[in-house]
Amino acid sequence: MSEDFGAWLAGISKVLDRNGVSDVPCGECTACCRASQFVHVEPDELETLARIPRALLFPAPNAPVGHRVMGYDERGHCPMLVDDRCSIYEVRPRACRAYDCRVFSATEVFPEEPEKVEVVARARAWTFTYAADTDRRTHQRLVELAASIRSDARPVPGSTATHVALGAIARFVASDSQPGRDS
Repeated sequence: MSEDFGAWLAGISKVLDRNGVSDVPCGECTACCRASQFVHVEPDELETLARIPRALLFPAPNAPVGHRVMGYDERGHCPMLVDDRCSIYEVRPRACRAYDCRVFSATEVFPEEPEKVEVVARARAWTFTYAADTDRRTHQRLVELAASIRSDARPVPGSTATHVALGAIARFVASDSQPGRDS
């Protein structure tokens, strides 16, 4: 599976700015739904909240009042995953709409938890193509930024590969849009 890096970066930038939805060609893959992940649900996601049983929602730690997380079942599966399909796909949480396993390939930062092995396998299957040499250099700068964040002597407690990868992309996008950046 391959993706044009420049197009992917433009798309994920919109997702991070909350102006887009990830366009991941998941096909039949539900690895992220089976990876023991808590799913954040925001208070304005009324249709989503109406479809998730209250017993599955808990206050989100370190988030404003009204923010919730949905846990996972004893197998590590999202409780909304029924017959290996999302039972609320049309109103799935914003966090699910934004999730993109390609962030791991783009930053070369991969989860190490055993329950995420399928997500890692899926992410490693992605490769990027480059419309121009500048895209290849941009990708390399992103990987270097992620590596520097990961090796920071003062990591943020609870930092996961997802936080590191998304943090690197967000920092990169913010710095890349600043005047006077080096190319």
